[in-house]
Amino acid sequence: MDRKEIENKVRNFLIEDLEVDEETIFPEARLKDDVGIDSLDFVDIVVIVEKNFGFKIKPEEMAGVVTLEDFYNYIENKVK
Repeated sequence: MDRKEIENKVRNFLIEDLEVDEETIFPEARLKDDVGIDSLDFVDIVVIVEKNFGFKIKPEEMAGVVTLEDFYNYIENKVK
């Protein structure tokens, strides 16, 4: 899976499943402050990522994930 596919899948589930405004989705967007991801959304993201990308997110691995770019990188490293 290439980077563009990852970005498109993440974009789609943020918009469709979490009802995030499309205008807030850009690589430098901070997940909490700009995109509005809260702890309940994170639970949904764990399930969605497992379904779409085939791995489980470990909370301790997400500690350094602040922006969407960080999140894309995290997923890209896990699916290699």
